[in-house]
Amino acid sequence: MKTLAIALTLLSFSAAAASADTCVANADAQKLAGAARTSFLTKCQKDATAACNTQATDKKLRGAAQTSFTTKCVKDAVGQ
Repeated sequence: MKTLAIALTLLSFSAAAASADTCVANADAQKLAGAARTSFLTKCQKDATAACNTQATDKKLRGAAQTSFTTKCVKDAVGQ
């Protein structure tokens, strides 16, 4: 259930660039700094990677297409 919630949350990240709802934006909004910010961003990136891998699998992507999709998806979700 937790994975489903994360996946649904990250589906909204496809429009993240337009709405600025990214890991970095969330960390800024919460005014995190130092170790708390690092921890938050690390966890957020791991969650984004898992959700993006799931999306790539659902789209039946393999090889370079999967790598490219996952890289862009994670980058968009994290806000880099």
